[in-house]
Amino acid sequence: MAFFLIILALIVGGGISYFASTQMSPEASTPMTPTVATVTGVSAKSVALHSAMRKLWEEHIVWTRLAILAIVDNVPGKDEAITRLLKNYYDMSAALTPYYGAQAADAFGLLMKDHLTIAAELVTAAKAKDAAKSANAEKRWYANADALATFLSTANPTSWPKDAMTAMLKDHLVLTKQEAVDRITKNYKDDVANFDNIHGQALMMADGLSDGIVKQFPEKF
Repeated sequence: MAFFLIILALIVGGGISYFASTQMSPEASTPMTPTVATVTGVSAKSVALHSAMRKLWEEHIVWTRLAILAIVDNVPGKDEAITRLLKNYYDMSAALTPYYGAQAADAFGLLMKDHLTIAAELVTAAKAKDAAKSANAEKRWYANADALATFLSTANPTSWPKDAMTAMLKDHLVLTKQEAVDRITKNYKDDVANFDNIHGQALMMADGLSDGIVKQFPEKF
């Protein structure tokens, strides 16, 4: 996460504020609906990159959700769901390698792996009503997000400024935590609505990441 990217990433037009053109919820800077980012001079390679990044981020949120359901509702297949979720960090890392090199992509992958494992740890502690463990995991989760934001902004400071990356990742954590809370408290109606927001934000992150790569490496597109 030279350096690279995320997860998560977005904002492309050099310094534009996070989700500037996105419809937000009144509570936070959470996008209500997904918007496909505009790329000047679209090429087949650019379209392929955008499609691949969207797929990776959708897999990220879908397998995170399935892991949460398995942990909270004691659904069979928990270990398998978590194993598949962890494959996502490797796939994201591999997608970045052609642009940032294996070393940087691997560094990003390790940060994303921590993001995923700490999330599972946090959900498990919250379900067990262990306040101390929950607080410790959440503190490390946010520290990891800050490390990811630093990585992204170092990799591509023009398209992925630190403040925007920090806001993006914070929104992702807030939404994911709420997803777990809704499930634990059996607030299924809000759980469903919240996942729509998670999905929208994931697509924004994917598009921002792709846009940033295209802008940074125009010769590859």
